[in-house]
Amino acid sequence: MRQMRIVGIDPGLQRTGYAVLRASAERPTDTPSLAEAGVFRFKSSLPVHDRLVELEQDLTALLARSQAQVVCVEKLYAHYAHPTTAIIMGHARGVILLVAARMGLRLIELPATEVKRAVTGNGHASKQQVQSTVQALLALPAPPSPTDVSDAIAIALTGIQRATPVPVSSGHA
Repeated sequence: MRQMRIVGIDPGLQRTGYAVLRASAERPTDTPSLAEAGVFRFKSSLPVHDRLVELEQDLTALLARSQAQVVCVEKLYAHYAHPTTAIIMGHARGVILLVAARMGLRLIELPATEVKRAVTGNGHASKQQVQSTVQALLALPAPPSPTDVSDAIAIALTGIQRATPVPVSSGHA
């Protein structure tokens, strides 16, 4: 059976969460398996440009090692009260998009509300709801931690739904 390797990324410049899932290309409704998950940590004392270089190196190594085929990343959401956070997040996303494009990988961008809705059924679910749902869906012994990891897993799970073709019914009743 042909397997896809999908990487979910929760971008940040202090911590970037990542998750690598293996899923059946022929049977997308089968439960995927978690191959690897974690966070890239960056020292907040480093200048932003140095953290971006570290992110590029870490992500390139992850995508090569995992033999990823699809990269899923959260779309940028800018809250009017925190425009600086959105700008910094945009820098991290730019590196992620660049690395995926350079490696010739399929890229799927997902709004946070779509990810939460796909995983929990609620587009405004809390981080703890996402953690516990991801734990249950993948039968993990504990909730993925920190939340950057559970968010990355949720992003990858949602990406699987987008990356695999939906079976077409034959039209017979």
